[in-house]
Amino acid sequence: MDDSGFHALVAGLLEESHHTAPEDIARLLRDVALAMGLQGADVYLADVQQTHLVPLDVQVPRLGVEGTLAGRAYSTQTPQTGTDPACLWLPLIDGVERIGVLRLTGTGTAVPDLAHGRTLASVTALLVVSKSTFSDTLQRRVRTRPMTLQAELAWAFTPPRTVGTRAVTSSAVMEPAYEIGGDAFDHALGERRLHLAVVDAMGHDAASGLSAALALAGCRSTRRRGRRLTDIAGAVDRTLTRWVPERLLTAVFADLDVATGRFSWVNCGHPAPLLIRNQHIVAGALTREANLPLGLGPHPAWTPPALHHAQLEPGDQILIHTDGVTEARSEEGELFGEERLVDTVIRAVAAGQPAPEALRRLIRAILGHQNGHLMDDATILLAEWHPRT
Repeated sequence: MDDSGFHALVAGLLEESHHTAPEDIARLLRDVALAMGLQGADVYLADVQQTHLVPLDVQVPRLGVEGTLAGRAYSTQTPQTGTDPACLWLPLIDGVERIGVLRLTGTGTAVPDLAHGRTLASVTALLVVSKSTFSDTLQRRVRTRPMTLQAELAWAFTPPRTVGTRAVTSSAVMEPAYEIGGDAFDHALGERRLHLAVVDAMGHDAASGLSAALALAGCRSTRRRGRRLTDIAGAVDRTLTRWVPERLLTAVFADLDVATGRFSWVNCGHPAPLLIRNQHIVAGALTREANLPLGLGPHPAWTPPALHHAQLEPGDQILIHTDGVTEARSEEGELFGEERLVDTVIRAVAAGQPAPEALRRLIRAILGHQNGHLMDDATILLAEWHPRT
């Protein structure tokens, strides 16, 4: 198919998508593929834990991320070519957030056109994301079991797992995905900054989930008024004291100036952020005396937490985690530990894996360390400053 005919098909796809129900996306793309002279098209979405790629068409079997061409396209974010039948696997990426893969099946031994495939994959990703915000159908497809009330609350407040620009990227993961209690993360792009937040509420029940949700809401409300990191800590402390009394919460709130690399943060009773430079941890680079946790209640001794600063170098990475990561214990009682945490990330990055894949592999390692059953929430956020100049 020539470019003009393909562009007309894509225009028709976009026009029809405005009135297409989420469950009809698979049919709509299949019709486009047939019009392109292909045998078919199939959309696969990553499940909540990123272990399987689940097709929108319920008649098609799901695939594992590990050990498949589909999984390789998803993990590396690069197209993969298959044979028998000839097909093209393309990553579905919304901005820098990977959401799944698209399979285009050719006729005979003819592999589908790569340029047309990339364009169709980009349109498909936008279409899926636009429908996901109000579709229970798509939400059910990417879940393998029901979520607890507090997990539903946590994911409702969670931004995309990965955000970024040409200058900065931030990616995060949370486990146990279906029972997450008091952990939460946030990352958002401003005019020239990347805002980061990781919180860990005491307990593992609905009140813990409410505490984490209120903390993120207080954080967003305050920063969107142009206030400082110390103001965010104060607002979250007051919010918890008023609405969820006697529930403590630790947190790191941070800003990264994407133009200069200046990193600023406050630490309220949380594990210190880690600085990774040239595939090595810079010992103690971001270790400062932590302030008290938030939510202790009104008391005259409360003062704004200390605001810290550090200058990053191009390529530096900031790793923020909750204590459930390093304190994960094996059946023999062995802690996962900070050294193993950093080593897993560094090995993945050294192998050329993007940050989302490095974290996916890290969370799999933590789950394996505890035989698939975490005793505490584990949240990890990895931000990288990679300016073009």
